[in-house]
Amino acid sequence: MSNTVTTINPATEQPVNEYTLMSLDEAQKSVDLANDCYSFWKKTTFTQRAQKLNRLADLIEQNKSKLVSLMTEEMGKVTEQGEQEVSLCAEICRYTAEHGEKELQDEHRVFEQGHAIITYQPIGVILGIQPWNFPLYQVIRYSVSNVMAGNTTVMKHASNVFGMAKLIEELYLEAGFPKGCYQSLLIDGEAASELIKNPYIRGVTFTGSDKVGKQVAKQAAELSKKTVLELGSNDAFVVLADADINKAVSACIQGRIVNNGETCVAAKRFIIVDEIYDQFREAFVAGFKQLKVGDPTAADTDLGPMARKDLRDELHQQVEASVKAGATCPLGGEIPKQQGFYYPVTILEDVKPGMPAYDDELFGPVASLIRVQDEAEAMMVANDSRYGLGGGIFSEDTQRATELAIKEFDTGMVNINGYSLAQPNLPFGGVKDSGYGREHGGFGIKEFVNVKTVMVASAE
Repeated sequence: MSNTVTTINPATEQPVNEYTLMSLDEAQKSVDLANDCYSFWKKTTFTQRAQKLNRLADLIEQNKSKLVSLMTEEMGKVTEQGEQEVSLCAEICRYTAEHGEKELQDEHRVFEQGHAIITYQPIGVILGIQPWNFPLYQVIRYSVSNVMAGNTTVMKHASNVFGMAKLIEELYLEAGFPKGCYQSLLIDGEAASELIKNPYIRGVTFTGSDKVGKQVAKQAAELSKKTVLELGSNDAFVVLADADINKAVSACIQGRIVNNGETCVAAKRFIIVDEIYDQFREAFVAGFKQLKVGDPTAADTDLGPMARKDLRDELHQQVEASVKAGATCPLGGEIPKQQGFYYPVTILEDVKPGMPAYDDELFGPVASLIRVQDEAEAMMVANDSRYGLGGGIFSEDTQRATELAIKEFDTGMVNINGYSLAQPNLPFGGVKDSGYGREHGGFGIKEFVNVKTVMVASAE
């Protein structure tokens, strides 16, 4: 088995760089270093940590061009969306720096025999296992909250974005974080599994497939180690009879094609009531036909290539299996004969349970249109999924839509009359097979801390 990894530009199919995997022994020594760093990092003040996070935010912005180019080169991200990702990561750093101390401040309560202090203390080294689709954001969102809490982190990034993994560690060091506070480990999944057993690893945060995530959680649970899991989804966007069709179509298209369609919280199933189905469909198909798939560095490109050939082939197999099971494909559905791992924007109709387009996550630019009779059936179909990350409702009755979102939608997040990605001040995460735990909004910073109670007896 080779101990090297070659990253591939998905637009040109040409090699980008070659990396040597760390040995397991080297990885274990990196955990030792992280634990050594933790012994003094946990004693730093919130002000000291915040200063370094603000410096990291500055460096992320100053290196925007380099970061965006690397994203495009390694995983095919469209330039404009890469710039948005970089800006979001800087915002996350600054939000965490500004609000971290308040979120983690001690609380005081009284009880019959005296008073108590509830304090939020760091626990040690946190292992992050992160995917390639948002190669900067996925790492920043978990790591900055943990270092602000006083933990240290080691991170296993996806092998097709190892260049980004190395660059992120360089930025942390340049920002003044001590060596070992954040480390990118160039390891494979097998080595990451071994690291979970390391006694210095006190928690694991994983983003990826539900199948692998459940194995990670099982292994960690056997060792009584906490996990946070974000495992993708098959988000349903419901379009009710009183929806503004133009607004709904625009947001739904954006939600489906963002990041080349390779987004866990993308809009994937579009559930439209019968009364307006034909009108929505006509506008949606017309909008999809206007999208340009091509060079991710070009200013007029809407979608670049998929990140890897195997991912494109898997998506195509899901489309073919859905069609074989009775779905119709009025647009796309064929792998183009051209250089690069491109897949056309594709629409599937007549989608039913038992088809990959209904049951599974299609991680690419494929939209599933589902016709339902009314609001009640729409919500039933929306919740008829093993996943529960995000979703959306379109209705001009925003009060009713909000009520449905709160009381009916079985997901961690819901959009009303729009589409939004993660926000630094709002919790991000899901339920069911989409995982558990939350990032952002003050919630993520408390996922890997010891909520410690100190009880002080009253003087007699």
